Amino acid sequence: MIRKETLPNGVRILTEEIPYVYSAAAGIFILSGSRDEQPEVYGVSHFLEHLLFKGTKTRTAKQIAEELDGVGGVLNAFTTKEYTCFYAKVLAEHLDLAVDVLTDMFFNSLMDEHDIRREKKVILEEIMMYEDSPDELIHDLFASTVWNGHPLGRPVLGSQETIRKMKREDIVRYFLKNYTADKIIITVTGKINSDKVVRDLGNIFKSLPRLKEPRAEDLPTFHSKVCFKVKNTEQVQLCMGTPGLSQKDEEIYTLYILNTILGGGISSRLFQEIREEKGLVYSIFSYHATYLDSGLFTVYAGTSPGNVQKVIEMILKEISLIKKESISKEELERAKNQIKGNLMLGMENVANRMSRLAKNEFNFGRVVTIEETLSNISGVTPVMVQELANKLLVPRLFSLSAIGPTETIKFDFQQLLKTARV
Repeated sequence: MIRKETLPNGVRILTEEIPYVYSAAAGIFILSGSRDEQPEVYGVSHFLEHLLFKGTKTRTAKQIAEELDGVGGVLNAFTTKEYTCFYAKVLAEHLDLAVDVLTDMFFNSLMDEHDIRREKKVILEEIMMYEDSPDELIHDLFASTVWNGHPLGRPVLGSQETIRKMKREDIVRYFLKNYTADKIIITVTGKINSDKVVRDLGNIFKSLPRLKEPRAEDLPTFHSKVCFKVKNTEQVQLCMGTPGLSQKDEEIYTLYILNTILGGGISSRLFQEIREEKGLVYSIFSYHATYLDSGLFTVYAGTSPGNVQKVIEMILKEISLIKKESISKEELERAKNQIKGNLMLGMENVANRMSRLAKNEFNFGRVVTIEETLSNISGVTPVMVQELANKLLVPRLFSLSAIGPTETIKFDFQQLLKTARV
């Protein structure tokens, strides 16, 4: 059973009792991420995520690390472009300890100057590690190419320059502005007592101040262009794509199907044709990045420099086919079953259920049941998929980003689009 309580100050607490499991998961979601940062403090959300693990008034950083390790639990956090999450997963009998550690980090972190200086070095190493991983870097390059100048186009990690310049007062100011009651969603799932969880968390969070400063409505403008970053690599990493859909778009379930058929797994058209049949890539897939008000639909591939043009031509050919020819009922059912299977298997993990509760509350302000999701997926037809493909995959909107050696791009991307007749 799922329960939702909203405290007088605006903190939302959602719980789901799952009596047949042995574990419990708790997450504190702060509805603020890299898109909420000012240019001079790019990366502060992620920096703050690191910093809350570095010690509180009652626990050292080592003690924070040892507390849940000592009972076989997991304590972690992550930052996205729209929210930050601190979470724990433990045996149900240790849920009180998990909540105590999480809330101690949230309310009592020291944000010590010495820790900030040391953590800067860690994050700078993380950025450099990321720069040395072109298969990961290419996705940020694509976002920054098509959403140039908008916060959604910036890397979550920030830049070396902004991290080096960041001061303690910048971090504390961001914390006080964004870690407020109206931006907090707490979700707890597993073998729990919802009454106790709500009562305990309510007592802890009831005094948190409410700022009620709405997120600025700043829609990103999509820029269709070609961007190439020179890097001495053996492979060329490339992303090409178009604007996608926001999380709230009524066609989002059709997009799930379109993505699955085109490049969403090893049975997808792109994987089967370009890797299995032609052997031109090791990795190729499509994905949709969805946000509150916008999205990106992207195809990724990694290939040798001599195969770049051929791979792009084949991707465009598959896109053209899915626009011009209706998919079969068999292919549609296979895609639906793949999505449903992944969803249902994921629901066997209490941490996934905890995260899903928060995301639904964040995106829709309500619980979206599994049954509702499955029904929406079941309702997608071949005509709906073809119509969406023609709506999204428009030649004039295609953009391309690539990372590789200097001799890679020797062709006209716009001419390839015309030749492929997408």
